[in-house]
Amino acid sequence: MTTKQRAYLKGLAMTMEPIFQIGKGSISPSLVAAISEALEARELIKISVLKNCADDPKELAQIVAERTRSQVVQVIGKKIVLYKEGKDEKKKIILP
Repeated sequence: MTTKQRAYLKGLAMTMEPIFQIGKGSISPSLVAAISEALEARELIKISVLKNCADDPKELAQIVAERTRSQVVQVIGKKIVLYKEGKDEKKKIILP
């Protein structure tokens, strides 16, 4: 992903609300499956890491990205933005 594409995705993510929360249970297989389904449907999602989660948000972002085969767009504080390119007919986001 180029810096221009990353900047474009960051701009799209600014207006989004987080649709998942990672709490003290950290990352479970069911959470990874739900995030993967959301990425298939939306391509770009935002995840919030709650205060009671002891893990580092950057590490969590890398783990979730590996398990869902997506890309980390950014991690700001306790917010994670992930992107996964959709299939040809389901593609909603056209990168510059």
